[in-house]
Amino acid sequence: MASNDNQNNGKMSREEAGRLGGEATSNNHDKEFYQEIGQKGGEARGASDSDDNAGKMSREEAGRKGGQARKND
Repeated sequence: MASNDNQNNGKMSREEAGRLGGEATSNNHDKEFYQEIGQKGGEARGASDSDDNAGKMSREEAGRKGGQARKND
């Protein structure tokens, strides 16, 4: 990424900053941390998915179908 540094006058790109930040977070936290925040996110997302998905397939249903083709009605 040295050539990238020369083009940006020593500034870091957003991509590189995100990658480095992700690596730092990964080094500071263990598997349990990610499982916990994933669980919290799933609970929060599940609570917000009341009736605003009219006509859309649920994530559970999509998982069960597992990539099966839709029937043409």
